[in-house]
Amino acid sequence: MTAPPPLKFKLQIFCGPAIAMGPGKADLLDAIAAHGSISAAAKALGMSYRRAWLLVDTMNRCWAGPLVEAVAGGGHERGARVTPLGHDVCRLYRAMCTSAIAHAEAGFAAHLSALLAPDPRSAQ
Repeated sequence: MTAPPPLKFKLQIFCGPAIAMGPGKADLLDAIAAHGSISAAAKALGMSYRRAWLLVDTMNRCWAGPLVEAVAGGGHERGARVTPLGHDVCRLYRAMCTSAIAHAEAGFAAHLSALLAPDPRSAQ
């Protein structure tokens, strides 16, 4: 007997039509915090700088203040940093995901998994 297929949960927070926070944006914030620049974070995540910059721009427009700030100056100190608000938003988002996933797995995942087909049926 085969195990039921796993469910994947993905939470997103919207600001109007824009996704203000989701798993990819949280990963990008973590990478910016770790690498100190949008460019290095994008490279670490395997995305283009332009894509990373657009995600940062969306996040910065969707919250009460910027989640990422450019660090002015030259040499070693230049780049980007995650603001205190950015750290708070990311921490709260991750906590919400952990809580929601635990709740979903405890109450709904087994039931939903049992209702899934093993593979999508072909289009008719």
